Amino acid sequence: MPYPFALVDVFADEPLAGNPLAVVCGGDDLADDTLARAAREFNQSETTFVLAPRSGANRRLRSFTAGGAEVVGAGHNALGAWWWLVHAGLERPGRLRQELGDAVLDLTAEAGRDGRIAIAMRQGPPAVAGEAAVGEPLAAALGGALSGDRAPVVSTGSPHLLVEAPDRDAIDALRPDAPALAAVLADAGAQGCYVYTRDAPDGADAYARFFNPTVGLWEDPATGSAAGPLAWHLARRGDVAGSVVVAQGHAMGRPSRISVEVDGDAVTLSGSAVPVVHGELTL
Repeated sequence: MPYPFALVDVFADEPLAGNPLAVVCGGDDLADDTLARAAREFNQSETTFVLAPRSGANRRLRSFTAGGAEVVGAGHNALGAWWWLVHAGLERPGRLRQELGDAVLDLTAEAGRDGRIAIAMRQGPPAVAGEAAVGEPLAAALGGALSGDRAPVVSTGSPHLLVEAPDRDAIDALRPDAPALAAVLADAGAQGCYVYTRDAPDGADAYARFFNPTVGLWEDPATGSAAGPLAWHLARRGDVAGSVVVAQGHAMGRPSRISVEVDGDAVTLSGSAVPVVHGELTL
């Protein structure tokens, strides 16, 4: 049976930038193992299946990494899927609701006069879920210089360890050890590691790289599920207010800009995408 799919570059204004995402329309009838195997076939950082909602939402989304692990954070996996649904005429612009894991979250799709589609997506309530010491084990696991004494684990749907570095050069020089980093993340109760600095290019508020060996995702060029927690953390610390822009993906040759609006504990991720490939997945 064929399932229509598209490959879109999320948090990008032109093809072959940002974070590529495979979006598959359908799959309600497929077993979890088949969904995971299909994601491995696409071999993107994440593949999102657009399914019928169980209750209270327009659509239910399920996302799997190239390693076959399911993730439920509201990041590029969800934003790119909604962008494609509106772009393909399968959803109309306006206020929408999405089901991710056990959460139902609000979002808005807008189409400008130039035809450009923008998605603004509310993430889950932010929370500090733990912390890790910024010492030799973490520095050795990341393979570079770090700043501060403690790194928080912050979640708006997925818990990520937020680690500060001195500057962009220090972040670009990181050479992580996947097994060692996975062990540090397990001890901290975190899924991924977002290393950031306020030394950012082109007027951005932060510059970051993301590593997630716990779900088989080595490095990600644009990570909305981590940018939201980082923006909230920086706002709570008094470093930023309101709109926050995170630059990511430069070290991978896929520059990305992620926009986050922080209003107290309301964290809203926004961005757009561009289409690259479309076809049919035959199973």
